[in-house]
Amino acid sequence: MIALEPGLKKRPEYINVRVRRQDGPGMEPYWELHKIKYEPELNVITVLQRIAQQAKTVDGNVVAPIAWDCGCLEEVCGSCTMLINGRVRQSCSALVDRLLADNADEIVLEPMSKFPVIRDLMVDRQRLFRSLQRVKAWVPVDSYFNLGAGERILRDTQEQNYPLSQCMSCGCCLDACPQFNKIELTQNDGESDEAFEKRKLESFDEGFVGAHAISQAMLFNNHPTGKALAGERLEALMGPGGVAACGNAQNCVSVCPKEIPLTTSIARAGRATTIQAVKNWFDK
Repeated sequence: MIALEPGLKKRPEYINVRVRRQDGPGMEPYWELHKIKYEPELNVITVLQRIAQQAKTVDGNVVAPIAWDCGCLEEVCGSCTMLINGRVRQSCSALVDRLLADNADEIVLEPMSKFPVIRDLMVDRQRLFRSLQRVKAWVPVDSYFNLGAGERILRDTQEQNYPLSQCMSCGCCLDACPQFNKIELTQNDGESDEAFEKRKLESFDEGFVGAHAISQAMLFNNHPTGKALAGERLEALMGPGGVAACGNAQNCVSVCPKEIPLTTSIARAGRATTIQAVKNWFDK
């Protein structure tokens, strides 16, 4: 017999699921209530699949399947992030029994609040990846021929870098951050696609870069090859929306599904950018 989750007094016959839906970008959101038969050991992804199978609300209205993102189903790809009972998290690792133990009445599903909605629970995370571009979150490679043995990495450095390398760009830290505000632009009449994209990226570059990008900058600045771009990354973090825009709310580290020490990275970035600023002053 499967043991009950602590706080769940008995297994319910049905599960009420309230979903915040939106038919397209910029359209008015609305709520739908669904009811599915209870099964033990469900996760939220399976709940959405059950709702898609029955394709109707509690009122009997036939509706289109709910749109959502998912990939690996094992908390690696980071694509299934959404608000579940008001908390941003990965839906593949959100177990229904635990959710019902906290709130037996219903499960509430909403899209992330800091990104434009594409449809239902799917959001446009272009700004998240733009932040990674801003800080050059990659290891530069000049060629693909054999360059010989690389620099040895100390064990302490490996242990410092490994947690940062687990970031899956899920966006949880951004949605929980009070400094990361939603930017949603619409294309003007007569504005070309190229001009709209340029204006959108410029708007992204003025906003807070986010804890994920700061942490990745520190990861690659601590890499034997990646540190070749250390100065450029620090200059990006010293610009508009950089590390100085962080309000130290520490919400990011509390919601990170990989428990990455994001606030430690932010502190390291603050020190590194201060040293870089002093160097820039003496180089004048």
